[in-house]
Amino acid sequence: MTDPTGPTLLGFDVIYVATVLAGIAAFSVLLAVYAAISVRDPMAKRVKALNERREQLKAGITASTSKRRAKLVQKNATTDRIRDFLSSLKVLQDSQVKTAQIKLMQAGIRSKDYAVAVIFGRMVLPIALGGTMAFLVYGTDMFSDWTPLKAYGLVAGTAILSYKAPDIYLKNKIQKRSSAIRKGIPDALDLLVICAEAGLTVDAAFGRVARELGKAYPELGEEFSLTAIELGFLTDRRQAFENLAMRIDLDSIRGVVTTMIQTEKYGTPLASALRVLSAEFRNERMMRAEEKAARLPAIMTVPLILFILPVLFVVILGPAACSINDALMSG
Repeated sequence: MTDPTGPTLLGFDVIYVATVLAGIAAFSVLLAVYAAISVRDPMAKRVKALNERREQLKAGITASTSKRRAKLVQKNATTDRIRDFLSSLKVLQDSQVKTAQIKLMQAGIRSKDYAVAVIFGRMVLPIALGGTMAFLVYGTDMFSDWTPLKAYGLVAGTAILSYKAPDIYLKNKIQKRSSAIRKGIPDALDLLVICAEAGLTVDAAFGRVARELGKAYPELGEEFSLTAIELGFLTDRRQAFENLAMRIDLDSIRGVVTTMIQTEKYGTPLASALRVLSAEFRNERMMRAEEKAARLPAIMTVPLILFILPVLFVVILGPAACSINDALMSG
């Protein structure tokens, strides 16, 4: 290896290091440009799949070819085995399956087959994780220094937590999805008002709003797209609105659904009713923001005491303490 001829810093050639860093920066810029150019609409793939499913339902075609049927059978083989196993144990109830399916829809998981997996996880996880923890606590010396009460609490807590783990996971996804949908409801209602005043039908208005808000609020756009598709092929339009209220766990969506059903039934003006709902939801969003702002002083009290005040005291009293110390040492 030849000695560096240019300026060096800590033994490294400055020109060589600068060249490498410039190359990395250029590659990063190209990567960022490619990512910005090749960004895809998150709603496009989902809307395409929903439209294909609508055409299949209209034509009465459900897995017509043998290849598609074999694919579906292969995909659902695991859940079918789980379903048969739970049915043989007499622990699979229709009410539990229905509740799990509703939670999955509210969490944005469309496949109903996972409802059986959720019930199976409630039964298996406590046995697997709780049994493993019981073996580690009572069968090994890993927790030998723990008191019997603490050891029992660890085993019982593991079993209970593992039993509630699927429900906690679904509840977390439902809350995140509902929060994301709640933010876009006022804007969606405003667009629905504009579409209704422009003379569009309800299903066309829902489809238009889904396309416009799909990038900003993909969850809400997906639900509106599915509602527009259901309005297009379901014989009972009320069922499409009820499905929307069932898929989204929000009181505001239930209010919108009730308004839509009433306008469909009694022929009341849709635009005026949606305008009132939009104003109410905007006021509610502003009230939530004001509530969060009102909680900030109480939330900031602990960080202020622990992190800001000690530093402030050091900055203010530090020079005075140093001066007093120098005066005492010199005296």
